[in-house]
Amino acid sequence: MLDARLRPLIDPPLNAVGRTLAELGVTANAISAIGIALGIGAGVALAQGQFAIGLVLIIVNRLLDGLDGAVARATQLSDFGGYLDIVGDFVFYLAVPLGFGLADPANLKPAMALLACFGLTGTSFLAFATMAAKRGLETSAHGRKSFFYNTGLAEGTETIIVFIAFCLFPAHFPIIALAYAGLCILTVIQRTAVAWVTFRN
Repeated sequence: MLDARLRPLIDPPLNAVGRTLAELGVTANAISAIGIALGIGAGVALAQGQFAIGLVLIIVNRLLDGLDGAVARATQLSDFGGYLDIVGDFVFYLAVPLGFGLADPANLKPAMALLACFGLTGTSFLAFATMAAKRGLETSAHGRKSFFYNTGLAEGTETIIVFIAFCLFPAHFPIIALAYAGLCILTVIQRTAVAWVTFRN
């Protein structure tokens, strides 16, 4: 919901850093790989109750997620880079709730519910992108991407805000997780309605 609105603000500084990194020989895929490792590290830290460390790793992971695209735009977008980027996103999205679920038995069921809803939102997102590619549809609302990004109520920005809230208020993880799981379900319903309008013919 907020991603497209924030792009004009975050893209210029990210693109400037991305161009510098590209000139230094840093590749987008290397940044993606480091981001994946840090995303897994965040989950491990959270599972051990190290919420401050987890928060730092979450923030750095998301920064790298922005920088890999910036470097790719400064050099060349690639299909494998787009694949690695989205896989890294979902590694991150799964690692954080799983970490909280393992940190406290009281978190386990809410974490499982959120993971299931992330699975649904991810499926709807990728299915929409597949059908859009088949029809040759394009959008620049989320910047230059390797494939079609369909908007929704629960997107990257909202997820980052929620994950930060998890770390700042870990005792309230169950209620925050369940509330966000509900927002994810609404996103799937919204995306399905858009798919019906877009693809029904």
